[in-house]
Amino acid sequence: MIRAAIATVLALLAVPAQAIEIQDVTSPGGIRAWLVQDDSIPFVALDLQFRGGASMDAPDKRGAVNLMTSLLEEGAGRSDATAFAQAVEDLGAQMSFSAGDDTVSVSLRTLTETRDQAGDLLAQALAQPRFDDDALNRVRAQVQAVIRSEATDPGAIAAKEMAAQAWGDHPYATSINGTADSVAALSRQDLVAAKNRVLARDRVVVGASGDISAEDLGMLLDRILGGLPEQATAPLPDPADLQLTGGTTVIDWDSPQTVVAFAGPGLPIDDPDYFAAFVANHILGGGGFSARLMEEIREKRGLTYGVGTTLATGLYGQTWHGGMSGSNATTAEAVDLIRAEWARMSEGVTEQELTDAKTYLTGEYPLRFDGNGRIAAILAGMQLIGFPIDYIDTRNDKVEAVTAGDVTRVAQRLLDPDQLRFVLVGRPEGIESDPATN
Repeated sequence: MIRAAIATVLALLAVPAQAIEIQDVTSPGGIRAWLVQDDSIPFVALDLQFRGGASMDAPDKRGAVNLMTSLLEEGAGRSDATAFAQAVEDLGAQMSFSAGDDTVSVSLRTLTETRDQAGDLLAQALAQPRFDDDALNRVRAQVQAVIRSEATDPGAIAAKEMAAQAWGDHPYATSINGTADSVAALSRQDLVAAKNRVLARDRVVVGASGDISAEDLGMLLDRILGGLPEQATAPLPDPADLQLTGGTTVIDWDSPQTVVAFAGPGLPIDDPDYFAAFVANHILGGGGFSARLMEEIREKRGLTYGVGTTLATGLYGQTWHGGMSGSNATTAEAVDLIRAEWARMSEGVTEQELTDAKTYLTGEYPLRFDGNGRIAAILAGMQLIGFPIDYIDTRNDKVEAVTAGDVTRVAQRLLDPDQLRFVLVGRPEGIESDPATN
């Protein structure tokens, strides 16, 4: 699966500057956080992101971080899964835990009057998870059900094959869920080890928003995170080396339709061409019905219900990828059109396309500014990516500064159809795998 581990974060990072004022907070214990204080309602949202995520799985323990994360809410301290869930519910709080390739994400939503008690419960979940046998076996079975389901899902099959070809022996090359065998072999000891590889104070970034002062936030963070070790027990992953080559892989699947995945080189967010690529992606395939791919493949020819592209800007590796599905009989035509549009971007874009893309990209984001939970996620994401604290004030200016020449330059740099790899799952007529991928 080609990663977009922080694409969701990027989709949030454009709150109108006049709406918020960010405070840079350091707790007495040295934990740093960004805070937007809002006393209008008695509610606090925290978003914690632990760097490394499922990429921190130990060798031969694939799936351990994901399974560990899923068990954090299944009992902690003296409370089993049922008692812990009841305690959270009694406070009117919400907690969520999820693993991705790049981070383990933890969120807390709590009323002001119960935030200390909610913080204590979260502290127990992070520092004292029980990993009871009954909970472990139940959640393990849920993960294995997901693995079985993915094995019969053409989209998941295409994504996994693309990931394997893209990332070699990097953790990005395999599913965070692990395999049926690797998950079956995981013990409680493996989960404790996985926790210690990820959940540490030196790995966390924090976003907070709501009815809390900087001083109170600092004390709350020490309350929540003080029981974690200062340092994780394993180093962060190395950058991934993109290994995609141009060409086509066909995976036989008995279906009247073919699922199409395609990918080529991307670029990191701190690259000088990032915002040019961001605008170019909207014009090429990220802009819905206004995008070139949608116009050529769906609107003009009716070869698919939808086709799109994404800049997948993982912390350790990046791609420019997309996907669609269509009938076996017309997949070859659609693939040719994708290659043609990939190449045509290097010829330039019109001023109207450029204006329309920038208008959408600068105007759509304020609509996402819809509450403290969203703001907390934005603030954590900004720190995770490495954006400066004034990013919100300057983001739209960076989009507006993109010129047609910038779009052409980044397209000529990255959008080479000869470097575009296709993975097709189905029985597409007139297309066979390259000999090297058979």
